[in-house]
Amino acid sequence: MKPTRSLLKAAMVAALLWGHGVALAAEPATTLALPADWYPESLATGPDGSFYVGSWRQGAVARIRPRGGAPEILVKPGSNGLANGQGVLVDAARRLLWICSGNLGYTTVPSTPSALKSYDLDSGEPRASYPMPDKGYCNDLVQDRNGTLYVTDSFHPRVLRLMPGETALRIWKEDPALSAGNDGFFLNGIALDGDRQLYVSAVSAVPWLQRIAIEPDGSSGALTRIDMPRTLKNADAIRSAGPGRLVIFESNAFGKDGPYGGQVSVATINGRSATLQTIVAGLNDPSSGVIVGDRVYFIESKYSLLFSHAHDDAKVPRNVPFDIQSRTLPR
Repeated sequence: MKPTRSLLKAAMVAALLWGHGVALAAEPATTLALPADWYPESLATGPDGSFYVGSWRQGAVARIRPRGGAPEILVKPGSNGLANGQGVLVDAARRLLWICSGNLGYTTVPSTPSALKSYDLDSGEPRASYPMPDKGYCNDLVQDRNGTLYVTDSFHPRVLRLMPGETALRIWKEDPALSAGNDGFFLNGIALDGDRQLYVSAVSAVPWLQRIAIEPDGSSGALTRIDMPRTLKNADAIRSAGPGRLVIFESNAFGKDGPYGGQVSVATINGRSATLQTIVAGLNDPSSGVIVGDRVYFIESKYSLLFSHAHDDAKVPRNVPFDIQSRTLPR
């Protein structure tokens, strides 16, 4: 059968969106339950629409089917030394689940040196662990079309890289301009816009993101500050929503606006500046999310419940509910 113009156009759009990290599986339910006491930090989605949600407290990863049902603990607590479950990424081509493991404590499992870890996407069995050099902190990650991973470091002003077949993380971009804020931390979220532009956010609440050019040979290029019209409330995860458009999950991690000061916003970038449109506000630490079809799915991490009992774990509330929520992505 000869393809029609509309079919060809649909195929081109689908290829473009997949290349920018926008999942194309059938749209799931608008709200999905997570395990109790999960304290999620990041989530990703696979080609079948399943969500993969890491736990900062349990050192584990849950899988939630797109139509709901009981969450499945795919990566068991502490498996392969997983501690604070940070950024999560699905590598469908290699059937791998990648997750950053942190070492800030507040966990029900032993703390271990920060590392990038991989697990079998189907079984959850451990596959590999890549320690962060110089006692760095693996915060978040993104993958390009060739399978190369880029990782943010919260303890150093740098982005690390792991190319297919390599056995160790290597420094890809280190620059004093990727400076620490008053809290002493450096980088947080990360997103790719096509093959030649990489965006990163600071852990601190600042009125900008940073863009790093990717040269044709894969090396890092110029660093450009993208000014925002206001201070971002701790831009935790950032996700590409197509060329020149980012969804920013403002976790309000340090609680300057109270426990419900978090929000999810869309940034439209024009050169060295951007405009912002808030999708939803009044959230309790929305640290991450993902785009599926025309909706943005996000989590509330509720970290204040942990931080307020830093020295007495017995007082941390038990049976706290968590879920994945969603809102329509503005056109």
